[in-house]
Amino acid sequence: HSRLQMSLGHALKTVGRQADSVAAYRRAIAAEPGLGEAYWSLANLKTFRFADNDLRTMQNLVETGEIEQRDEFHLCFALGKGLEDAGQYAESFHFYERGNLLKQQQSRYDPDENAQTFDHIIAHTSAAHFTERADYGHAASDPIFIVGLPRSGSTLLEQILASHPLVDGTMELPNVLQFVRRLSGKRNRDDPSSYPQALWSMSAAECHALGQEYLDATRVQRGEAPFFIDKMPNNFAHVGLIHMILPNAKIIDARRHPLATCFSCFKQLFAAGQEFTYGLDVIGGYYRDYLRIMAHWDAVLPGRVLRVQYEDVIEDLEHQVRRMLDYCGLEFDARCLAFHENKRAVRTASSEQVRQPLYTDAVHQWQHFQAHLQPLHEILGDETVGLNSP
Repeated sequence: HSRLQMSLGHALKTVGRQADSVAAYRRAIAAEPGLGEAYWSLANLKTFRFADNDLRTMQNLVETGEIEQRDEFHLCFALGKGLEDAGQYAESFHFYERGNLLKQQQSRYDPDENAQTFDHIIAHTSAAHFTERADYGHAASDPIFIVGLPRSGSTLLEQILASHPLVDGTMELPNVLQFVRRLSGKRNRDDPSSYPQALWSMSAAECHALGQEYLDATRVQRGEAPFFIDKMPNNFAHVGLIHMILPNAKIIDARRHPLATCFSCFKQLFAAGQEFTYGLDVIGGYYRDYLRIMAHWDAVLPGRVLRVQYEDVIEDLEHQVRRMLDYCGLEFDARCLAFHENKRAVRTASSEQVRQPLYTDAVHQWQHFQAHLQPLHEILGDETVGLNSP
């Protein structure tokens, strides 16, 4: 039962039993030798290292051309990671790129549509809109939203804050995005959207009720702590909605060096969603859209979002921990510095990394692939000037 073993491996990974999860993934491969997803699951542990014979086996599977496309792209991403760990960067990039091309063929992501969506949100949310509704929303201060792009250090920030006794870590909660779909009024993909304009026709009572609905719906994800974290990264586009329904919620923007972020997304095979990550040019455009809309929130809701730079956390953990706790209205607790000792379940790709003390390797990893990142340099432009040596 190869896929049952693989699912068991996922569960064991989530609760931090890495050796057992590796054994389960190995059993999955033994039961189905061409199961690409099991190889990628090993690679996705991030701290796991393939043996030379693993790499040869995966390359042979890919080169035979006798496997399903799903197994092929999983194997390509796994080979990219394995060869990167082995220092074979040109070969590694070849397989990352091959895996991305295969995934891109399946994707319906439209960069122009995304840019237009962000343009629409920006055009229909002004400082006056929020000022005129300063007393709207639910007064609860329970939620702490961590937003940004995937692979930007958001799981690390969540693990740090969830190590505080007054904060529960949860997961990437879908509730805000569900509200967006509801407010859009769209039944089909090509229908015009009523979001965010629909916000301005809502009464104070309706905004309060939507805030209450969020709190009620997320209650099942929480423990008994007075605060909890919602780590859905895509919520960055909906800071205005969050402010309207939960004006006292905290919002932290997890940010990392743009080339590190974009290339880390390029290397990641996501279980679902995040289809903007399959191609350097596509990722670069999405990152620029992200910067645009975050700059807009800074302009219309000044001081509303706390920005935390991953490299600053690596360089001075205690200062950044104190800064986040101050913003959240929490007393300093030394357990936040020992975040790697927290035994909570972690469901993201960084689960094994945040169970270790801070290390600096990830800060510079992208530089090994500098020769291949020209498309990102061209798209990001000024965003990468002076940042080649973070």
